[in-house]
Parts: sequence; C-alpha cells; structure tokens
Amino acid sequence: MFGLFRKPSQAERDRAAAIKEQVRALRGLGVETTVSVSEIQCGDAYCPGTETVILIMQPGVKTKAYKVLAPLLEVDGAAVEAALAE
Repeated sequence: MFGLFRKPSQAERDRAAAIKEQVRALRGLGVETTVSVSEIQCGDAYCPGTETVILIMQPGVKTKAYKVLAPLLEVDGAAVEAALAE
C-alpha cells in the first residue's frame, strides 16, 4: 500500500517485484504462496516513519510479516536478507 490514495511509481512497482522475486528465491516459495511488498508510513510517534513491509502468506500457515525500516526504493538485497533472518 502506498499511502491511502497514492499510486506507486513505476520504479516502486519494479522494486517491489524484485523484492518479491528475491523472497521467493531465498525461501524456495511456490506459486501457492503469496508475497506482498508494501511501503507504509506510520503516523505514530514511536514509529520510524516510512517502512517497507514484506508479507509471506502460505495456505494453512499463519502470515509472516517482516519489516525493513526504510522506504521501498532504499531497500536493497542485503536489507531483505537481514529482515528475513529475524
């Protein structure tokens, strides 16, 4: 999700697609698993501001959420690996 009403740029869509591919490769996920990548802005004073959330949704398994404390376009492969390792 990119704000309540903001359409993601082509660069953001491309980066999200690349992160999804990386997550699938790192975890060996099949087509039955949904991977979602979203940039969110938290308005809470305790939040870091903009973060990228990766959700892995497998049938019959509780959804797993991973956070990278950076905007989507700043998330690199190492940050994705680190998030999935937590």
